[in-house]
Amino acid sequence: MDYPLLNAFWTIMWIFLWVLWFMLLFRIIGDIVRDDDLNGWAKAGWAVLVVLLPFLGCFVYLLARGKGMGTRELRRAQANEKEFQEYIRAAATPSGLSGGGGHADQLSKLAELKSHGHLTDEEYQRAKEKVLAS
Repeated sequence: MDYPLLNAFWTIMWIFLWVLWFMLLFRIIGDIVRDDDLNGWAKAGWAVLVVLLPFLGCFVYLLARGKGMGTRELRRAQANEKEFQEYIRAAATPSGLSGGGGHADQLSKLAELKSHGHLTDEEYQRAKEKVLAS
């Protein structure tokens, strides 16, 4: 054994820090590219600074715009979640009472509307007769 345990520890630590550095670098570059508040020249300037002087550029970026990184990521996540929920709603519900779904689906929707108080008894009966007549 010519490689002591302490050297193995230091090697693992340096590899960990190296991977951590690249993750930070890619996260910052991704934030620069996806930020809609920056114009093209500002994006190019930050990218040049981060690529040519990586340590200084990353630290300056984190000091100048680091707090906004979390806010921008949260907004993107909320927008993605909203789009996903809208897609699920659109895919899961048939289009309206008259289209999509059979009579049973339409009648169950009418019953649900009546139970929530959105339809009176008269409106429910008329809509039910209309569904059954079609």
